[in-house]
Amino acid sequence: MADNSTTNNTINKSWRPATNLVRGGTNRSNFAETNEGIFLTSGFVYETAEQAQRAFKGEEDRFIYSRFSNPTVGMFEERMALLENAKACRATATGMAAVNAALAASVKAGDRLVASKALFGSCDYICRELLPKFGVETTMVNGTDLDEWEAALNKPTAAVFMETPSNPQMDIIDIEKVSKIAHKVGARVIVDNVLATPILQKPLEFGADVVIYSATKHIDGQGRAMGGCVLTNDIEWSDGDLKQYMRHTGPSLSPFNAWVHLKSLETLEIRVQHHCRSAQKVAEFLENQKVIKKVLFPGLESHPQFALAQKQMSGPGTVICFELEGNMARTFRFMNAMNLIDISNNLGDAKSLLTHPATTTHQRLTPEGRLEVGITDSLVRLSVGLEDVEDIIEDLDQALKV
Repeated sequence: MADNSTTNNTINKSWRPATNLVRGGTNRSNFAETNEGIFLTSGFVYETAEQAQRAFKGEEDRFIYSRFSNPTVGMFEERMALLENAKACRATATGMAAVNAALAASVKAGDRLVASKALFGSCDYICRELLPKFGVETTMVNGTDLDEWEAALNKPTAAVFMETPSNPQMDIIDIEKVSKIAHKVGARVIVDNVLATPILQKPLEFGADVVIYSATKHIDGQGRAMGGCVLTNDIEWSDGDLKQYMRHTGPSLSPFNAWVHLKSLETLEIRVQHHCRSAQKVAEFLENQKVIKKVLFPGLESHPQFALAQKQMSGPGTVICFELEGNMARTFRFMNAMNLIDISNNLGDAKSLLTHPATTTHQRLTPEGRLEVGITDSLVRLSVGLEDVEDIIEDLDQALKV
């Protein structure tokens, strides 16, 4: 169908993931192009006025307007659905558009939302400040504490929202156990899986109802194009509340960005595995440095939820958080001494990137709020890129000595 995620005309469910990353969802035009086409069009024409009438009444399945659906966007949605083993995918302009769409399509005035405290700054804003303005009651919990989930989910709840691993604290939440608790009170479980990527973790397989990605991160992975995805097996919700929210509020992904993401998916697994191997080596190096107070990385046995990470994830991820000895001035001196690694608030990029969460992604939180979720003035987040790992380590080593 043209107006949801099932736009693909070459689908082969028997293909393995690596093949689907290259060929899944391909929808060739009458020109029989090898490469996926970019349909840079805002609208579509009709043979007759009657055909337009049928299309808008839903009696004829066709493309109407690129805010609703588009052939290139549809290919990206289908390929993502195949990768995630989901029945439906809706692509958005950014990762935050995906978060907002999933939550807005799940709650209304008078509903309850229960969310983990360890969230990306903009996600925290939506949960704590934006949704309550529209009459949604929000309760925040320590995501790694099942007792807190049990206590919070003691009455009807519309939605549960979590990041695992969390950004930047690298908390690992037990998706399966939280989902079982949430489903008892009728909550839809929404998981932001951006740090794990669809290669390393499949939340739907652990009981989650909705998975969210910022395609800007590893899916593009080269710092070029923004985008997001909402994936689910709940067709009724996807074709109902989610579709209507997206259709009428307009967080649509551009066809050009969808095409960039399609091409990036061809190399996603190769890139993520390389990222992971390098990140493991970098984390092990950092853990042995005396000037570093602690290292948070799911691939280290010192991680508080190491065993759970081994169960839920097929790899350790690409992002490392670590806390230096000293204050903010010492931390800034370390960051400013980098020769190779760039200071940037993005992650999942081909280039290694370093950021200071307390003054960037989480600066709007109060000092007390940051400390509550483990963000100190000496905490930094490193997104390990595709450079030679020895060059990354050497750059860190020289900066730590400044």
